[in-house]
Amino acid sequence: MRAYLAEFLSDPRVVPLPRWLWLPLLQIVLQIRSPRTAEKYAQIWTPEGSPLAVHTARQAKLAGADYAMRYGEPNIRAKDLRGGIVVPLYPQYADSTTGSILDLVPPETKVVRDFHDHPAYIAALAAVQRRHWQKQGRAPMLVMSFHGLPKRSAGVYHEQCLRTARLLAKELGLPDEQWQATFQSRFGYAAWLEPHTEPTLIGLARSGVERVDVACPGFVADCLETLEEIGIRARERFVAAGGSELRLVECLNEAPEWIAALREIAHA
Repeated sequence: MRAYLAEFLSDPRVVPLPRWLWLPLLQIVLQIRSPRTAEKYAQIWTPEGSPLAVHTARQAKLAGADYAMRYGEPNIRAKDLRGGIVVPLYPQYADSTTGSILDLVPPETKVVRDFHDHPAYIAALAAVQRRHWQKQGRAPMLVMSFHGLPKRSAGVYHEQCLRTARLLAKELGLPDEQWQATFQSRFGYAAWLEPHTEPTLIGLARSGVERVDVACPGFVADCLETLEEIGIRARERFVAAGGSELRLVECLNEAPEWIAALREIAHA
């Protein structure tokens, strides 16, 4: 865990601070954050391993593709990407995610920069949401939670997240009062994109909303941010604030509509 976090947090795209300032601070951050992150992973670990790694490998196999991780293994640095097609699995573009991958990709390689409003992606999200409603019923509020970013470095990411949310709501036929877009995973003291997910959920509970569904359209596979941050921690905060039920909508994972969309996005 420490090695992974060190690689991740050492990337200037992720933490755009002067290296002379950040790298000494990073050692302190790693001492504190590594054991805490390991504890969180222990709560969602499966017999097959990390949910993100498991779902990503399955998606690649079903789509007839190879896969790599930006940080950790199998590492994208070890792949021969010349002449291929690279689809970063980040629907909305950000310098700290897709931009970091672009730094490593040869110029002649085709890269899908984003697919935040691709019709097949939106349709796949809607299909998963509808199946969730069919199995568990429909909560009066759907919160669409995206990964947060500092406002100063958000760029086009913020508007792309909002566009995804609006398109999904339209596809589902949801009126404005039945959905909200929020941002999670705030870290540090900078101003981050708002509204923040957890305070929004607490506010909904305190206002009398007893049941909410939470979907995470910015994540194509369930991971720590969805399963632990929303499915465990945010649920506990929602219930403690007076809510009765927070239901996490599973990510696209191996949904057949998503696998078909992935092929379509890659070859668009």
